[in-house]
Amino acid sequence: MSTPSLRTRLAMRGLDGTTLLVLPGLAVMLGLFVYPFFYGLIDSFAPKEGAWYANYVAFFSDPFQYRTIGATLWLALPVTIVNLAFAVPIAFRVRLMTRQRLLTTILVLPITLGTVFVADGLLTFLGPQGWFNRVLILVGLLEAPVKLTNNYWGVFASLVITGFPFAFLLTLSYVTGIDPAIEQAAATLGAGPRQRFMKVFLPLLVPGLAVTFCLAFVQAFAVFPSAVLLGAPAGPTRVISIAAYQAAFEQYDHSLGSAIAMIMGGVELIVVMLILSVRSLFYRGPTGGTKG
Repeated sequence: MSTPSLRTRLAMRGLDGTTLLVLPGLAVMLGLFVYPFFYGLIDSFAPKEGAWYANYVAFFSDPFQYRTIGATLWLALPVTIVNLAFAVPIAFRVRLMTRQRLLTTILVLPITLGTVFVADGLLTFLGPQGWFNRVLILVGLLEAPVKLTNNYWGVFASLVITGFPFAFLLTLSYVTGIDPAIEQAAATLGAGPRQRFMKVFLPLLVPGLAVTFCLAFVQAFAVFPSAVLLGAPAGPTRVISIAAYQAAFEQYDHSLGSAIAMIMGGVELIVVMLILSVRSLFYRGPTGGTKG
């Protein structure tokens, strides 16, 4: 009698190939996401002194701490809007080009360089003695250097440079996923480019753009290196991630740092839920994400 194959033995135990692929993914998710989250959550309710909620009371009772929420939102929301505003028209243009791969490779370079490298490059380029100010002074447009670093605008520029490729690639995938026959049908019926965009493309793109907005927002909201290198960490660009870092590694209060990280995640969750609730008001159908 022949020995049953491995697949047969797995099937006899109620396991198949799909299950074997899912189990490692679940293990990775538990190890990298679920366990750290619950560890930080429990740690946030174990302050050095006081009641179990003392860390949260300490954060929201100190203006120097809770104002970091507004400072981070004031950076993340405009950056995300600007990135999407540029990503949509460029994606519509690129979808008609034959050399999409070359252009997307060029645009992806800021992601591969990393935020620290980009921030360091901007310090050299936008600083008081950088090439940008030197050229403007040389051509007579400026008499003195303009301060573009160690303030809000330096961090803003860094987040746009590093965040735009991410938003663009996601937007391009949604734009190229819309069936071209829909646009051709609208053009046949007499709709102009503006009407086709507003009446055909935009309703189909909104669900995908909402997801892109959420992912780009979370990426920008977690800003840290740019805020330290290009911003004013003790002033207008003291974001919530800096507050969490200072609590954990300067004050050596890891419980307070965990609480600030939980607050950070809660703010992100609120914004994401608001955006996804707005997405549900728009069209969701089979033509929104496929060419089939």
